[in-house]
Amino acid sequence: MKDILLLFKDLCRPQLLITAARIAASEFRRDRDLSRLLRTQRLPAPGAGLPQLIALEGELETIRKEGNSTYSISRHVEVLAALIAEARLLARPSTS
Repeated sequence: MKDILLLFKDLCRPQLLITAARIAASEFRRDRDLSRLLRTQRLPAPGAGLPQLIALEGELETIRKEGNSTYSISRHVEVLAALIAEARLLARPSTS
C-alpha cells in the first residue's frame, strides 16, 4: 500500500485543481461519497479503493489533457478529493 501512496505523491496536476480538491477533501464523507464514486454497494476497507480511484483519476486526467468535451471538472475534483481523503486515512497511524 505504501507504493500506492508514493504513486499518489508523484501526481502532477494544475494547482487550482489540487487546491479545489484539498478543500473538497475536508467535506469528504466515506460512507456517502466513496461508494458513489466507485459505483459500488459495499464500502471498501480503508485504502482498498485507492487503486480504483487512481485509475479513475488517470482517465479523467487523460480526458482533460485531450480537451474532450465530456470532461467534468467537478467530477475530477471529487475524485481527487476522495484520493486525498483516502490517502490521509491510510497514512494515519493506527491506534492499536
